[in-house]
Amino acid sequence: MARNELRPVVKLRSTAGTGYLYVTRKNRRNDPDRLELRTYDPAAGRRVAFREER
Repeated sequence: MARNELRPVVKLRSTAGTGYLYVTRKNRRNDPDRLELRTYDPAAGRRVAFREER
């Protein structure tokens, strides 16, 4: 299967400053801006915002 630029791989880094990150894919057509998700950070032990880094 060919990799497609419509769904690039993005890194989501924790805003808590722990350095923890998630790697995921996003659809550029639905989310053209930077992605921000609120999910669990095991290093912080709580849910925090994760922002897309480029």
